[in-house]
Amino acid sequence: MGRFKTAFLKVLNRTLNPLTLRAAHSGRGPFSLVEHVGRRTGRTYEAPVILARVPEGFVTELTYGPDVNWYRNIVAGGGRVLYQGEWFPIVAVEPYAVRAGLRAFGPPASWVLRALRRREFRLLRVE
Repeated sequence: MGRFKTAFLKVLNRTLNPLTLRAAHSGRGPFSLVEHVGRRTGRTYEAPVILARVPEGFVTELTYGPDVNWYRNIVAGGGRVLYQGEWFPIVAVEPYAVRAGLRAFGPPASWVLRALRRREFRLLRVE
């Protein structure tokens, strides 16, 4: 990961993430949580994300790419999702087609994702 991207993610973690974590815990607004265990530390972490509900689980768009820790941790060891106040264990992570991902988010989110040329969708399959 580039130095600028790493620095940007650190700033986000210290400023915006605390606000979005509170919103996700409240069950209001667009934010959900992905709870994951660190690959090296064994510590439990929470990452705020925006998810789209689909029959097989949740769709997420990897805005910062597949190298972010929360994503790497759930691929390596699973985790769970807090969505609208309810916890769901993640049982698998799978690529998700761009068209299907945009459709899952629906307007206006899909318009923003399309304008930003977002193409890294993943399915978080849950029980």
